[in-house]
Amino acid sequence: MKNVMKYIDEEINTLPYNLALIKDKRTYCQYYISLLKTKHNLIFALFNNDDYNSRIIKIDLFFIGFVIGYVVNALFYNDDTMHNIYESKGKFDLETRIPIIIYSSLISMILKTPLHLLALSNDAIINFKKNKSKINLMKRAEDLNIKLTIKFVLFFINSFLLLLFFWYYISMFGVIYRNTQIHLLKDTLMSFGLSLFIPFVIYLIPGLFRIPALSNNKNKRECLFNFSKILQLL
Repeated sequence: MKNVMKYIDEEINTLPYNLALIKDKRTYCQYYISLLKTKHNLIFALFNNDDYNSRIIKIDLFFIGFVIGYVVNALFYNDDTMHNIYESKGKFDLETRIPIIIYSSLISMILKTPLHLLALSNDAIINFKKNKSKINLMKRAEDLNIKLTIKFVLFFINSFLLLLFFWYYISMFGVIYRNTQIHLLKDTLMSFGLSLFIPFVIYLIPGLFRIPALSNNKNKRECLFNFSKILQLL
């Protein structure tokens, strides 16, 4: 059981400036790793055990994310796509597919957001910890438990219905467009790989502002610190 007085990565990353000056003594590399642990889909699902989310649900989200990416890529296949595949004699045209791969990655990220809101319990538990009052503690704990139970039930219902629809759509797609399966799989793997690679680059940036902002207690650099917190939301 986690020590309630211990700050996890996400709590430290969201501390206000005055508290961060006191509590956050991490190096640039430690902060960068904390962002990857809390933001990168694969690392978050498989290697981040220091949070208040269910590991099984995180792994479930990861695989659902792949399925969503697969379906979104399939949605981009139309008559023009089939014509291009025919003209190229089945060869994979990377130049033509790159915009679609990027678009599908962005759309997949947007579609996954509602599921994340239902599946993850981290924020609710952190907010519960922030309330130090012992008044109605048991009642608040019970309310939290009910809230999380409802969220998890809704998550599993919605994810089941989505997967059922996706299974039907992909089955029909495979029957109608039998010769495009390899192309679709390549598109999906590339867009999914892109979504796993981009965070390694993006999360190099926030630390360039946060660490200098916290390095000197005498010189107030709160604007720099707040800017880094905006960047870490990406």
